[in-house]
Amino acid sequence: MPIDLFSVDNHLLQPARKTRVRWPRQAGGLYPFAVMLFSGFVPSIGTILFLFPLLSFSAAHFAGWEPFFDPAQEQFIRLVAGFLPIYFWVWLWLAIFERRRFRTIGLKSRFPLKEYGRGLFVGLLMFSTSIGLLAIFGFVTVETASLEQNGWMILQGAGLLLVAWMIQGAAEEVLIRGFLMPILSVRYGTLLGILLSSLLFALLHLLNPNVSLIAILNLFLFGVFAALYALYEEGLWGVFSIHAIWNWAQGNLYGFEVSGMEIRSAIIFDLKEIGPDWFTGGLFGPEGGIAVTVVLLLSSLVVVVADRQRTRVVSPKEGLSRD
Repeated sequence: MPIDLFSVDNHLLQPARKTRVRWPRQAGGLYPFAVMLFSGFVPSIGTILFLFPLLSFSAAHFAGWEPFFDPAQEQFIRLVAGFLPIYFWVWLWLAIFERRRFRTIGLKSRFPLKEYGRGLFVGLLMFSTSIGLLAIFGFVTVETASLEQNGWMILQGAGLLLVAWMIQGAAEEVLIRGFLMPILSVRYGTLLGILLSSLLFALLHLLNPNVSLIAILNLFLFGVFAALYALYEEGLWGVFSIHAIWNWAQGNLYGFEVSGMEIRSAIIFDLKEIGPDWFTGGLFGPEGGIAVTVVLLLSSLVVVVADRQRTRVVSPKEGLSRD
C-alpha cells in the first residue's frame, strides 16, 4: 500500500525509527549533530585517498614520463578511490551506533533492477531537458575542437566512466539520502530532514571549481528532488541511477563540466555553452545555470503531484473494501 510522501511510516525511514541507538544517554540530543558532522567529514576521507593517485599522475606528468593510464582510466581511478570508502564508513557507523545492517538504508526492494532502470530513464530525461532549454534559446553549440580518440575508444571510455559514476552517485545517495536523511527525519520530521540533508549535500560542493550561488541552489534542489524521489519509491535504487546518469550525461554524453570538474576525454557529443553564465552555468557546467533550476523545480513538483494522485486513487478503494 502506498504511503504518504512525508509520513514517518515511509519504509525508507522505518529502520532509523526502530533502531536502538548505541549512544551516551546524557548526550542523546547531540546524536543528530554528530551524524551531520560525520556525513560532512566522510567525503573528505575519500578525497585524502584520492590524493595518492592524483599526486602520482601529477608527478609522472611533470617528470615527462608516459602516463600508465589514459585520461578516462585516470578519471575512473579518481572517482572510485574518492567515493568507494564512503560505503565502508557508513557501514561502520551503522554497525557501531545504529546496530543495524547496511541494507536497511533503503536497499530492500522487490524490484531493484526495475527501479534502477526507470531511474536511468528519468535522470537522462531530466538532464536532456536542461540541454533542450539551452538549445531553444540558442545557448549551446557543438564544440569545434576535434577529439583525439576514435569513436570506438570514446565509447569504451564512456562505458568505463559510467561504471565510475554509478559508484560515485550511489555513494553520495547512500550517505545523504539513505543514512543522514532518515536519521534527521525521525527526529525532526520528514520535511526538515529533507531540507537539512539537501543543504549539507549542497555545502559539500562549496570548494568545487567555479562554484556560484546558482550552483549551490541547484545542488540543494537536486538534493530535494532526490529525497522526494527516494521517499516516493521508499528506497534508493532509483536515485542511485538518476544521480549516476545525470553526472554521466552531463560530462561524457554532452561534454560539459560536472559540478565544476572538467571532463577531458570519452565525450560522445562534445557540446559547449555560449550564452550567459547565469542561464547556462558557465564553467561549473549546466548545474550552475537557471535552465537546470527550472528542470529540478518541475521534476520535484511532478513527484509530489504523482504521490498525491497515488494516495488519492488508493484511499477510495480502501474505503470501499472496509465498507
